[in-house]
Amino acid sequence: VCDADTGFGGLLNVAHTVKGYEAAGAAAIQLEDQEFPKKCGHTPGRKVIPIEQAVAKIKVAVEARSSPEFLIVARTDARETEGLEAAIRRGRAYADAGADVLFVESPESEEEMRRIGEALGDKPLLVNVVEGGKTPQLTKQRYIELGYQMAIYPATGFLALGKALEGVYSSIKATGDSLGCKDQLADFKGFCLTMGFQGVWDFDKKHADLEDECKESLAKKARS
Repeated sequence: VCDADTGFGGLLNVAHTVKGYEAAGAAAIQLEDQEFPKKCGHTPGRKVIPIEQAVAKIKVAVEARSSPEFLIVARTDARETEGLEAAIRRGRAYADAGADVLFVESPESEEEMRRIGEALGDKPLLVNVVEGGKTPQLTKQRYIELGYQMAIYPATGFLALGKALEGVYSSIKATGDSLGCKDQLADFKGFCLTMGFQGVWDFDKKHADLEDECKESLAKKARS
């Protein structure tokens, strides 16, 4: 599932975005109804565009895809400023517009999640799990019981990274060196391979003499 925020503009932009994501190999695209510039879904002050504009974007997204197997995930942030019932109404409107998966962002209790599941459960539902955010952090089974089929964990990685960075740099600040951090660090050589550096090294090796070869070739042509 690839996040496309608000579709990066108007209806034409949404169409281009959908086509690009599908061509790139994504299985699904997530589009939301926030005003631009958008904000994180678990932060205050989010505003949404009029419902008719959002519905039009979903209709264009459905129209723009080449295969029905490329899924349209419709997100609404209306819970923040318009309330839960308005968010549910938007979810239903997006489903009617052709969305395959519904994403009511940041419900604030299990009861709210249950109400969303009851009202919109005829469509697959997605929950955004942000540790420390507005939505309850529950077990996989509990999400299923509340009517959700998909869960995303977009913050888990960078929150873990932030904690790790805080730990190792606090240690360096305290001791003046990184000797005490060895057990907390990835193996450098293995990390290089994970990052794809081997492909860079292989490319450099293959083309190391290419400029010289081209220079010699051009010189020969000039002399002939």
